[in-house]
Amino acid sequence: MTTFKLGRRALMATAIATLSFGAPAFAGGEKVLDSIHFLIPGGAGGGWDGTARGTGEALTGSGLVGTASYENMSGGGGGKAIGYLIENADSNHGTLMVNSTPIVIRSLTGVFPHNFRDLTLVSGTIGDYAAMVVGKDSPINSMADLLAAYDANPSKTAIGGGSVPGGMDHLVAAMVMEAAGKDALGVKYIPYDAGGKAMAALLSGEIAALSTGFSEAVDLAAAGEVKIIGVTSDDRVDAAPDAMTMKEQGIDTSFVNWRGFFAAPGLPEDKLATYQDAIAKMYDTPEWEAVRARNGWVNIHNSGDDFKSFLEDQEQVIFRLMSKLGFI
Repeated sequence: MTTFKLGRRALMATAIATLSFGAPAFAGGEKVLDSIHFLIPGGAGGGWDGTARGTGEALTGSGLVGTASYENMSGGGGGKAIGYLIENADSNHGTLMVNSTPIVIRSLTGVFPHNFRDLTLVSGTIGDYAAMVVGKDSPINSMADLLAAYDANPSKTAIGGGSVPGGMDHLVAAMVMEAAGKDALGVKYIPYDAGGKAMAALLSGEIAALSTGFSEAVDLAAAGEVKIIGVTSDDRVDAAPDAMTMKEQGIDTSFVNWRGFFAAPGLPEDKLATYQDAIAKMYDTPEWEAVRARNGWVNIHNSGDDFKSFLEDQEQVIFRLMSKLGFI
């Protein structure tokens, strides 16, 4: 059995766009913040982008926050945005950066020199399963079909992802293939900058399958653009009830990726507390539940020291798994 659940808890080219909502005050109390600026370390269409914009939608729609703005800053496997936040800390106290498991993976592999300890830890927020998807016209309809295609011609059965080699999408693809009895290091992996470009490669036939976040696949699957052939959840997810789990198909593995928010180093304690208060209150709003359900996310919430302990545990687990798979 291969288990890749990252957590102790129950789980768990720059473009700028601004979105504002004039919403009534949150029923549970006064507005917490006038504005938040979200820094997104990848391109449009990826999991970080969806998490930041979905969180902003819920915070502003519920009246907890007045306005939210968004900045996509791709580069360096997420390292460009992290470096920017650190190097411009004094002018970024109104900014929250979204990140996830890759901040741990990429610091371990040396993709960038920083790690989560160099930032202010705000809050873990959601979990997102991984999925393997194929194009709508692909002859592949299940993991068994994908494995058969791989056995017949490994070099022609490339799997793509929206992360760098050795990154999370690569790690998930290797984990799934290893659990299916294949040589994880023999899988041909093609990286793309964020989920949108990876999905375009899938639809063009450049890759046979895409390793991606479940929430990223749901909308395109619902629109008939792709087929989800495997999900790394223990049970089927309500957002796509027809999508089979890996375990249902004899591949004994599971995975859930956390996503959360970080701020610049040296953030004043009162500002940190305000951010954490807004996120904590967000979970009780119908606006958040609509966003969560739409994306098939799992609610998690761990702030401050709990978030730090969680990340330290992740670092140990990921180091062991990546060493086993030969990535470090």
